[in-house]
Amino acid sequence: MEESLIIKAKEARKHAYAPYSRYLVGAAVEDENGKIYTGCNIENGSYGAAMCAERTAIFKAVSEGAERITKIVVTAEGAMPYPCGMCRQVMSEFCKVDTEVILECDGKIEKYTFGELMPYRFKL
Repeated sequence: MEESLIIKAKEARKHAYAPYSRYLVGAAVEDENGKIYTGCNIENGSYGAAMCAERTAIFKAVSEGAERITKIVVTAEGAMPYPCGMCRQVMSEFCKVDTEVILECDGKIEKYTFGELMPYRFKL
């Protein structure tokens, strides 16, 4: 299953829009029902209006009815795609501490639990 998520994330990365950073990122998330959603990063001249691949995929999942994300894959080339703080905070809304987060870059894979990536988060 992990390999198919990596493939889907790489496919999503092909649609990334990154004319400023040239850092193309793709993501695939799996929900509690096993459904897969993908996303890519989408930059904007107003940097604050840009969207990371992880948030794109999570927002697609939630907008289509997913309630819980059970696995996340993020892929890029050139530098390991560690999720930014904003993405980690969004993940905290829809992931449990044991949700698997898999990062892939140039064939190298790193695996974490969400709790390892975000041990302290804002939570109401």
